[in-house]
Amino acid sequence: MNLKYCLNIVLFLIITNTFSQQEFKTSFTIPENLTENANAVVRYSQTNITLETYSEMYITEKRIITVLNKSGDDAVNAFVYYDNNVKIKELEAIVYNAAGIQIKKIKKNDFKDVSAVDGGTLYSDSRVKYLEYTPIGYPYTLEFTCKTLNNNTAFIRPFMPLNEYFVSIENSSYQINYPADITIRTKHKNFQTFNIENEKGEGLLKYTAKNILAIKPEKYAPAFFDIAPKVLLASNEFALEGVHSQVTSWNDFGKWMYQDLIKSTHDLPASTVSMIQNLVKDEPNNIEKAKKIYQYVQDKTRYISVQVGIGGWKPFNASEVDRLGYGDCKGLTNYTMALLKAVGVESNYTVVYAGESQRSLEKDFAAMQGNHVILNIPTEDDNIWLECTSQKLPFGFIGDFTDDRDVLVITPEGGEIKHTKKYHVNESSQIISGKYKVSNEGAINAEVKVNSKGIQYDNKYWLETETQRDLDKHYKKRWRYINGLSISSMDIENDKKDIEFIEHVSFEAPNYTKIVGDRMLLTINAFNRNTHVPDRYRNRKFPLKVNRGFKDVDEVEIEIPSDYKVESMPKNNLIENKFGSYKTEVIVKSDNTLVYKREFVINDGEFPKEDYEDFRAFYKIVSKQDNAKIALIKK
Repeated sequence: MNLKYCLNIVLFLIITNTFSQQEFKTSFTIPENLTENANAVVRYSQTNITLETYSEMYITEKRIITVLNKSGDDAVNAFVYYDNNVKIKELEAIVYNAAGIQIKKIKKNDFKDVSAVDGGTLYSDSRVKYLEYTPIGYPYTLEFTCKTLNNNTAFIRPFMPLNEYFVSIENSSYQINYPADITIRTKHKNFQTFNIENEKGEGLLKYTAKNILAIKPEKYAPAFFDIAPKVLLASNEFALEGVHSQVTSWNDFGKWMYQDLIKSTHDLPASTVSMIQNLVKDEPNNIEKAKKIYQYVQDKTRYISVQVGIGGWKPFNASEVDRLGYGDCKGLTNYTMALLKAVGVESNYTVVYAGESQRSLEKDFAAMQGNHVILNIPTEDDNIWLECTSQKLPFGFIGDFTDDRDVLVITPEGGEIKHTKKYHVNESSQIISGKYKVSNEGAINAEVKVNSKGIQYDNKYWLETETQRDLDKHYKKRWRYINGLSISSMDIENDKKDIEFIEHVSFEAPNYTKIVGDRMLLTINAFNRNTHVPDRYRNRKFPLKVNRGFKDVDEVEIEIPSDYKVESMPKNNLIENKFGSYKTEVIVKSDNTLVYKREFVINDGEFPKEDYEDFRAFYKIVSKQDNAKIALIKK
C-alpha cells in the first residue's frame, strides 16, 4: 500500500471521526426539513476510492444514518459483497440511541455471512456479509464502516448520494484518487435540482452533496434513476478477473466482450451441429430457420442462474448448455446464437437493463452496464429481439421486460447501441366482442371473447399454464365488480404465430341489476369497466410519465328482459385529448336488443407535472361513464 493511500485513509478517518463525534450520533441535531417524508436520514456518508493501478482498487466507506421509524430499517444498508477478487479488510457497525449513547458494537465476525444469490442460482462464489439488527426503539443511529480491496476495476462505484425513496441526506461525499497514467471518465445525471459540489484536480475527483430532502414516490412519475442525482465513473483501462482491457467507446467495449468473453464459447459438438442443420434444412429462409431453432431451445433448455466466468459476465460454453440443458441468460442466449451460427443465421449477443422501467444503457458513456442479455437478429427491414430464458414467449416477442430502450449489440466488429422494439398504442390492443342477456329477475348470463396483442398480450399469456382453479380465481378478480359471479366455461388460446391471446369465457350472476319498483337499473358495461383512478397529489413534484399506451375496443350485444322496455339511456361520449380518447355509443338494434360500443385509448409519453390533474380527471370521467346505467321500466 503506497504512501498516498495511507495519507488519504488517515485524513478520511480524522475527518469522519470528528464529524461523527460532534454532531451526527444524536438524533436531536437533525434539521427539521430533513425529516419531512423521511423514514431515515443519512447524517454523514463518505466513500473514498483509491485506484492504485488498473487492477487494484481500495474502497473505504463510512456511513452514519439515523433511522426514524420501523419503515426506515431497510435504509441502513449495512452490508458488503465479496468474492475471490474482493477482500474485506475492515467491517464494523456501532449503534447509538437517540441521545447519541453507544448501545451496541458489531464486529466483522458478528455480521451474517451468506451466499449473495438466491436458490435459483446453480453456482456463484459471490457472498455478502450483512448486519442483522433488531432495534429496541426509535430513533436510533447506526455508524457503518467498511474497507475492501478489489482486483476487479471494471466496475467503479458511482456516486449516488440518494439511492431510495423516503431517505434524506444531510452530508454525503465521494472521492476517487487515481494515477496519472489512468483516465477516468465521468457522466453527471440529474444535478440541476440538487445541492452538489464537485472538485477536480490531478488524479482526483471529489463530490459533495448536502441537505437533500427525501423523495416521496408518485404514481406515473419517471423512474427513480431518472430523478435522483448520480455520477457514473469508468476507467479507460481496467481489469476483470485478471483480464486486462482498454475501452473508450461502445465500439471498443463490444470488441472486448466479443473477443474475450464470447468468441471462444461457440464450441458446439459436431453431432449437435449436424442435428440442427438437419432440423432446419427444409425451411425457406433465415427467419423460419431462426423460429425453429428458438422453439428447439425452448423445448430443450430451462433457465437457471449460473454466476461463473469472468465476473459473472462470461457465458457458459455452448457445449455445456447443450450437454446440461440449462443455463442463465448469458448461457442460453449464447447457446441460441451458436445454433443459429451453425446454420448460417447472423445473430448478436445483446446487453440490456431488464425490467418494466424501460431503463436504457447510457449511450454516451461506455462502461460496464446492464443486468440481462437477449439476442438480436438483424434483418433488412428491422431487428428481431429474442428473450432466450423464456420457455413460453413467442418468437420475436420481448414484452415489457426489455422493450423500448437502448441496448448494446455486440458484433465481431464491435459494439453498437440500438433500440429495442417499442409496442405502440395500436399494437397493444384488447378487442372485446360479447353478448349478455338480462333476466326479468335481474340476473345476467354472458359470453365474451377477448383478443389481446402487444403489451396486453404480455399481461395475459401466462394464463395458458394456469390451473382451472387459478383461472376461475383470475376471472372472478378481473370482474370483481360483479357480485356473485360464477364462471360457466373458460377456453383460452395462445396463438404464438400471430402473437395473440384469445379468451372465451362464459359467466352468470344473480342480481346484476338494481330493481326499484317498476324500474330496473342496468350498468351497461359488464365486461370492461375502468376502475382505476390515479392517486391525487396536492403538490405534484414530478412530470407525468406514461410508459406504455394501449387501446381497448369493445362491442357488446345486450338482450334486455322481456318484461321491460328502455326508459332512458346514457348519452354517447366522445372525448379526445393529449392523453388519449374515450368513445361510447349505445345503438338500439330492436325492441329488446341493444349494442354497446366502447373505445378507450391511453397514449404513452411524458407530460409536464401541471398536466397530471387533467390526466387524473380524464380517468375519473372514464370510470364514471363506464358505470353508466340504462333505466328500464316494466311494459
